[in-house]
Amino acid sequence: MANYGVILAAAGRSSRFGDATYKKPFAPLAGRPVWIHSAERFLERDDVKKVVIVVAPEDREAFLEKFGANIAFMGVVLAEGGAERADSVRRGLEKLGPEIDMVAIHDAARPCLAAAWIDAVFEAGARTGAAILASPVTSTLKRVSADMTIAETVNRDGLWEAQTPQVFRRDLLEKAFAHAAGATATDEAQLMEAIGQKVTVVRGSPINLKITSREDLRLAEQAIKALPKPKLAGPAHPFADDGMWR
Repeated sequence: MANYGVILAAAGRSSRFGDATYKKPFAPLAGRPVWIHSAERFLERDDVKKVVIVVAPEDREAFLEKFGANIAFMGVVLAEGGAERADSVRRGLEKLGPEIDMVAIHDAARPCLAAAWIDAVFEAGARTGAAILASPVTSTLKRVSADMTIAETVNRDGLWEAQTPQVFRRDLLEKAFAHAAGATATDEAQLMEAIGQKVTVVRGSPINLKITSREDLRLAEQAIKALPKPKLAGPAHPFADDGMWR
């Protein structure tokens, strides 16, 4: 069995979330912070040996103040992010020990994750070296001009929306980062494409949504109720009503 390390990406600016109090990974969702819903899905797995959460430098102090007891209880490691997503994931990668041979990167703001989807993408990643969850595009796509008029209708044939987890053999991921040399990428699969590595697509679900706006929290709360509950042992009610550790 491969040993997996998981990097939870939570260092983004959350500029579209529209909340002066919380960034989206730290907002309360069904009684707990969003990022803890995401982390639990991996912590309950025997093949996951370490989970690292990467936060922005300016969030580090507040994160430790609010969630220091959580990460100690859960065994989660904290890393400080960089200017771009690739910088942040690279810093998370540096926190993984040499025993880790497979790496999964997951958006901390994707809390609606089913164990079966993780099983599928982990298996594909171990088998092929690189795999991601994705969902086929079903809506009609429009390219819109700066004046907010339709420029064209985009053919959606063969288009899939990338999700996370994205799972890679560690040596391939390290090679991709070395090759990137400061290049900007919106996900790790794009870095793999740049080195000519084929990336297997595993069908996910629209339920595996990434929280972007506050409205998404309401959708996520309904989805969370439909997912199997994690099997972690520990205090039954470690959170107050606002989702914060007390």
